[in-house]
Amino acid sequence: MNEPPEVSLAPFTPEWLGEIEVWFDHPEVRRRLGDRSWPARELRLLDERPGGEFRGRRVLRAHAWVVLDDQSRPVGHVGGDVYDCWTRYDEDGSEGPGVLATDERRSMGLAYVIDPDRWRRGFGKTALRAVMEAPEVSDVSLFVAGIDADNFASQRCALAAGFSPESDEPDWEGMIHYRCSRP
Repeated sequence: MNEPPEVSLAPFTPEWLGEIEVWFDHPEVRRRLGDRSWPARELRLLDERPGGEFRGRRVLRAHAWVVLDDQSRPVGHVGGDVYDCWTRYDEDGSEGPGVLATDERRSMGLAYVIDPDRWRRGFGKTALRAVMEAPEVSDVSLFVAGIDADNFASQRCALAAGFSPESDEPDWEGMIHYRCSRP
């Protein structure tokens, strides 16, 4: 069995945009996350998100990192919001939008992208594990990644990192949420 690649995390800053944006030229990345504007939007939202509410959760803060390989080259980007709790939410419920269930633990919703030239080498799994071990999120108990129901590669990546699906059925957005609790 191959050893997982070594990675480190660096804060996501404007200096990294040029290297990250090109990944969004790949058709699969664009289909899942959007065009080259996605990383710049994520950078802008780092400052705008805290203090607001999102689907029954209070946003405490946001984090974003560039994942670097053992030669300090960018191989991925991971980020997300830290919330006061985690909620299962349904936009299309019988009584309209609303929270279906609440997990009171401090949580972090994650989004990630790996350089398409580095796919199938273990960088996604290692990046998710590195984020869960980052000192900045030591107070987080539950990590959750919403993954498109037909994105089997990303699902395998989350499973390999220790996540498990919240449900086999996609939510109202066509996502399956993969969760991992801090040991």
